[in-house]
Amino acid sequence: MRGAVLAGLAGVALAVGAATVMLTVSPHEAKGASAETYRQLDLFGNVFERVRADYVEPVDDSELIESAINGMLSSLDPHSSYLNAKNYRDMQVQTRGEFGGLGIEVTMENGVVKVVTPIDDTPAARAGLRAGDLITHLDGEAIQGLSLNEAVERMRGPVNTLITLTVLREGVTEPLVVKLTRDIIRIQSVRSHAEGDIAYIRVTTFNEQTEDGLEKAISTLNRQIGPTKVAGYVLDLRNNPGGLLEQAIRVSDAFLDQGEIVSTRGRRAEDIERYTARRGDIVDGKPVVVLINGGSASASEIVSGALQDHKRATLLGTRSFGKGSVQTIIPLGGGLEGAIRLTTARYYTPSGRSIQAKGIDPDIEVRLPDTAVKDLGEMRNEAGLRGHLKAEGQEEKAIQAAPIGEPKDDIQLQYALNLLHGLGVASTSVPN
Repeated sequence: MRGAVLAGLAGVALAVGAATVMLTVSPHEAKGASAETYRQLDLFGNVFERVRADYVEPVDDSELIESAINGMLSSLDPHSSYLNAKNYRDMQVQTRGEFGGLGIEVTMENGVVKVVTPIDDTPAARAGLRAGDLITHLDGEAIQGLSLNEAVERMRGPVNTLITLTVLREGVTEPLVVKLTRDIIRIQSVRSHAEGDIAYIRVTTFNEQTEDGLEKAISTLNRQIGPTKVAGYVLDLRNNPGGLLEQAIRVSDAFLDQGEIVSTRGRRAEDIERYTARRGDIVDGKPVVVLINGGSASASEIVSGALQDHKRATLLGTRSFGKGSVQTIIPLGGGLEGAIRLTTARYYTPSGRSIQAKGIDPDIEVRLPDTAVKDLGEMRNEAGLRGHLKAEGQEEKAIQAAPIGEPKDDIQLQYALNLLHGLGVASTSVPN
């Protein structure tokens, strides 16, 4: 399989997306349609015409067809689906990790858009927007009645185009009118800071910016702490739903000097792809602790599995989600008619483990106390999704809920920091 590969989580809570190959596919030899197949297609046509003619209200033909396609695909497994043209474009934006926009993280509150935070060095930050600001109008039109997605879509747009926001700010009597020029916004998938002599790096998703973000974070932290003074690295993949497999491979490769990173195996014996590390360890063999939990899925599990199998990192936290299948994104009509997301393979860690519906167990389990998870209880994981691909072996049906606290209250992070100080600079082995 060739092309960009996406291992992502989408939808509600923890309904996980896919390791996805994005390419235009020439199908394998299709089996000749049998008379029974044609009979079933005739049946579909008859039902379609009956609904069009007799349903209690008029129906849109394109919506009926889209629903039928979605029904066919979603009946296969939770990760196969149809993307209409708009959803396909949105997925490409998410994959690229950049778009024309303003640079604000937002939520919806009481029918208006609330600024969660402006992103540094973006039009929103330069215009002085603040966390807590309420956006009530876009270009003079009230936001009331729009969904969050609709409002976000209107704020995005071509680079160098203007938009006017009407903003309510606590402590300011009159609404503020803020004019902004859209710019290229890059989704920051890597965040980092120093925890004393430990370099802490959190990867929130795997998009096209992740490898560069990782390299910049390591370079910056090495300068801050001092290259010879860094005691180790924490790679935090908790609640990371996945993203581009290509980026997961590169992140794994950054910490490995050789060996297989991941393999994918499809329906046919010849459908095997193996991805291997190149020489060069970006952190010069210093110890690494990877944090995982029930929200770590797909591409996150690829990185975790590779570093664990090569004994290059200690995995700490709780069992991961168990998303181990690959989906191919097949554009239809050059993308003008959307695309289908079709499950085409499973992926395997270097030791040959399939983690589908099983997840990856940490080397050191550090569960959160009941007071931290409160009433969240056990989350649904891959094995709990209706119609999921079956595991090769025993399935694991329970994972712990996955909140992350402030660093001082984050017992998993604090355990990792203590562990790295105990490991010392030279050790890279995984405790058994």
